[in-house]
Amino acid sequence: MKKIIIYDTTLRDGAQSEGINFSLPTKLRLARSMDEFGIDYIEGGFAASNPKDMAFFEEMKKQPLRNAKLAAFGSTRRAKYRAEDDPGLAAILQTGAPVAALFGKSWLLHVEQVLKTTPDENLKMIADSVRYLKAKGLEVVYDAEHFFDGYFDNPDYALKTLEAAAEAGADVLVPCDTNGGRLTSEVEQVMKAVAARFPNVALGIHTHNDSELAVANSLVAVEVGATMVQGVLNGYGERCGNANLCSIMPALILKMGKELTCAPNLKNLRSLSHLLDEMVDQRPPRNRPYVGASAFAHKAGMHVDGVSKVSRSFEHIEPETVGNHRRILVSELSGTSNVSLKTGEMGLEFDKNAPEVKDILLRLEHLEQSGYAFESADASFKLLVQKVLKKYIPAFDLEGFNVVVHKESADSRATTVASIKINVNGQTELTAGEGDGPVDALNDALRKVLRRFYPAVDEVVLKDYHVRILDPEMATSATTRVLIDSSDGQEHWGTVGVSANIIEASWEALVDSVEYKLFRDEERRKQAEEEEGKE
Repeated sequence: MKKIIIYDTTLRDGAQSEGINFSLPTKLRLARSMDEFGIDYIEGGFAASNPKDMAFFEEMKKQPLRNAKLAAFGSTRRAKYRAEDDPGLAAILQTGAPVAALFGKSWLLHVEQVLKTTPDENLKMIADSVRYLKAKGLEVVYDAEHFFDGYFDNPDYALKTLEAAAEAGADVLVPCDTNGGRLTSEVEQVMKAVAARFPNVALGIHTHNDSELAVANSLVAVEVGATMVQGVLNGYGERCGNANLCSIMPALILKMGKELTCAPNLKNLRSLSHLLDEMVDQRPPRNRPYVGASAFAHKAGMHVDGVSKVSRSFEHIEPETVGNHRRILVSELSGTSNVSLKTGEMGLEFDKNAPEVKDILLRLEHLEQSGYAFESADASFKLLVQKVLKKYIPAFDLEGFNVVVHKESADSRATTVASIKINVNGQTELTAGEGDGPVDALNDALRKVLRRFYPAVDEVVLKDYHVRILDPEMATSATTRVLIDSSDGQEHWGTVGVSANIIEASWEALVDSVEYKLFRDEERRKQAEEEEGKE
């Protein structure tokens, strides 16, 4: 059985989804998370499209992926350029990525009416580009754009485009259903023809979801010989989106028995899915297969009775295999397993029957009902557990803060000053800070006080800041959830705060960010002492 390779294009194709815009810190965090999960290839962006994508590749040179291969996306050379002079190909090389995802035209409609070139010249463009990048030492994944439409228009020419790429040395040939309109039976028919024509070349599949068939089309392509599946987490992408990897990966592993690198980490799938939603400020659909909140929720009396006796009577897989959990809408029967799952993901071990687990569950359920979400706020959850277990020792106590925003005129720039009063080890401190906004000013004031007692706080860098409106129907009085992504150069962590007051929610997430750093430093210190004592 051949291993199936997962090629993720969330950071490029997913960014083309309406309403989604990745910041550089978000792209970096998502790339690291996908790398840890076990994605084989991560496409970082369109090399020649915008400075943000190039900035991402520059950052990745400093902190390379540990497991996945990084790919840079680009097109075949333009008709008027030689490959060695083409700016798009030069941009791919500039990224330093070891893999080039190169797309070219397969449909004569595009060749003649979009590119305004000849069929023969298009074949030369494909071959020249692939050959040039291979000569530079890159692995080349050739994406045959609009291949299925091109095949049904002129099968001989569509296959010639793949032949041009294969003869030039392409490592993988990937037919693309770019318009997303092909039926599963059509994809199966074409992929069989491609597999017969190229028996010694690795094949991939890239589908879009305009007919709600992207996942099915990807899976049938694997059934007839594709060994690489391209897609996007949560199915984001242009128009109706791309093939949803959060549905494809469990289907391949659990339904088709395929070998995937990420198989051991499949239990983290839901967390990865929710992390992406939080990072792009999207409200996840509850009925998302496998990872949605309602994917294993049961309400009808007969269903509840059945699943409580034999889970597979109304569940197609065990929810825990993808990091989800069963929900009984009349009575929550799986609370302890929910806590066990979350704590397990954080590396915390508890006996399911221990009374502490029930205490954590009650606290967790109360907070989640209030709007908290911990999938992308692992640090806040660890602190929560410490508080419930009464092992939490706060680094300081807040006695009050005040934020003043001043704007003199419509054309003037607003200024913000924050003053805070906190107690550190029995000593009361009062100070003020300035910033571009309320959160920035509070952060400045807090650090001014704490660095005298805890110099390590200067190592904490706030990498990203997200605000989610939880009940938009309440307009300006809506409850907000704030997520902060932080790093100290060794570790990355997320924290959460919830309040109808956005400044209060931000303060809560900010405090957790700093306290988690101090908590982890203390953990490391104790661990070092224990190891030293053993020696």
